[in-house]
Parts: sequence; structure tokens; C-alpha cells
Amino acid sequence: MAKLTTLEEFYRQKIHWLPDNLQQDIGHFNVFRLDDFVGPNACHLPYSRKDFYKITLVRGRSNYHFADKTVEIRGNALLFANPLVPYDWEPLDDDQSGYFCIFTEAFLQRYLAAGALELPMFRPGGQPLYSLSDAQLASTTQLFEKMTAELDSDYAFKYDLLRNYVFELVHSALKLQPATTLYQESNAATRIASLFTELLERQFPIETPGQQVRLRNAHAFAGQLAVHVNHLNRALKEVTGKTTTQLIADRLVQEAHALLKHTAWNVAEISYCLGFEEPAHFTNFFRKRAGTTPTAVRAV
Repeated sequence: MAKLTTLEEFYRQKIHWLPDNLQQDIGHFNVFRLDDFVGPNACHLPYSRKDFYKITLVRGRSNYHFADKTVEIRGNALLFANPLVPYDWEPLDDDQSGYFCIFTEAFLQRYLAAGALELPMFRPGGQPLYSLSDAQLASTTQLFEKMTAELDSDYAFKYDLLRNYVFELVHSALKLQPATTLYQESNAATRIASLFTELLERQFPIETPGQQVRLRNAHAFAGQLAVHVNHLNRALKEVTGKTTTQLIADRLVQEAHALLKHTAWNVAEISYCLGFEEPAHFTNFFRKRAGTTPTAVRAV
């Protein structure tokens, strides 16, 4: 699987220069016109994780690949990407327009105690793509235009204003979701579910054949979280509707799909990475959960 793309590599490959403020304590932020990165001469970054956050406004035909999923975009959309989930944007024609901004964790952290990953669109397993009407496209375009103008200004507090624009983008996207999905009650079950999700996602993505998932069952996670396994199961069932075992299995299947599609590793290597003692055990698990075989996925 492709390695993590750093912020420095992004600039060298896509822009061919490095800005002076990459290492500033305030965190890094930049905004670009998407039109400049489409066409035969555009540099395409591979499917991979990036060590920065990205928000993209896109108009046109394209595919958005993230984790083990592919979403077709046939109009206007707002895309959110985080450093934990590998992704790739694939334009399907040269008639593309829009903007994108990139920023580091430090850019938002002073305003978010837990960082950007506490936001629903950046949370692993969350909703990273939002369709926009023409009216929503116009208002979102204005926000990116404000970012572009502000970044070029001499205003002493422009980065504070740019953060506000980022949060305005975030809240514009949140308003597109059903109200019931926006803010969950911060109770004990929610906190345990959040800690479980973070612990689960730390094990992914698998990036080398020697990397192996260590936490694979409910008891292992309960031990790490210092709670009884029954308490963990009740909390996850309350918040997600699924048991600990189901959530772990779903994530293993998701990673298996990604490894089968985006690496040349054999089934035995993938089996080892995902913590199975024998490739046959992995094949049986995958067939039961995914309804197909690893070989069939790879052949597609």
C-alpha cells in the first residue's frame, strides 16, 4: 500500500515549491483553485493517506475513492479528507472546477480540544462527502474566494479569520445532514464508543506486509479501555447498534478490501497483517462477512 504522503511531498509533487510557513506554530493553511490541477499536465497523487486535512469543492464528473469505497460525483460536492483514511480523487474529464484547502492539525487544535477528528466529517467512518445544490455551490464558492483573498492580504489576524471560514464550511456541511445525526449526547456510552473507535482506527491503514493488527477481539479492546467486556458491548450497541465483534469484523473486511484492491500482496500476507493464523481462516472469514472471496475481489 502507498505510504503516507507528507505535506512537504504534496507541495513538491503538485506545486513544485515549498512555502515558508510549513513549520509555523499556528499550523499550516493554504487554498488552491482546483482548475489548476486538472488536465493532461496535472500531477496526480496516488491513493494514500496524507498527513494533513483537506476540504475540496468540486463541480464535474469524478470518482472519490476513500477507505474501501468509491463514490461517483456527477454534480456539485464538498469532500472532506483526514490523515487516518487513505483517499484519491479521480477526475473523469477535464471539465472540472472548484477549490480546495489544506491544513494541519495544529491549525485548528487551539479551538478544538480533541482536534479536527472530533468533527463528524473528519471522524473515521463518518460522512466525508456532501452533495450541493446550485445555490449551495454558489455560497460555498464565495467562502473559498474569501479564503483566497484573505490569504493574500496583509491583515495581522488573517489566520484567525481563515479558521472561521473553515468552520463555516464545516457547519454548512453539517446543516446538510439530518438534525438527529449532528450532535450526540455526551454520555458515558458515547465516550466509550469514541475511545473504542480511536483505538480501532489506530491500527489502520496497513502499510507494510510486516505490520499486523494486534487488537482483534472484544476482550482485547476492553482490556485496553479498562472496562468490562459486557460494559463495552452495551455501550457500543447503544451508540452504533452493533456489537464490538461486528464493528471489529466490519473494519477488518474494509481493510481487506483496500489491501486486495491497492496492493500486490498475496492472500497469505494480507491474512497475516489482519491477524489470522492461517490464510484459510481469513478466506472463510472474508467469505462469510463480504459474501465473496478475496480472489474474486482482486479479479474485479
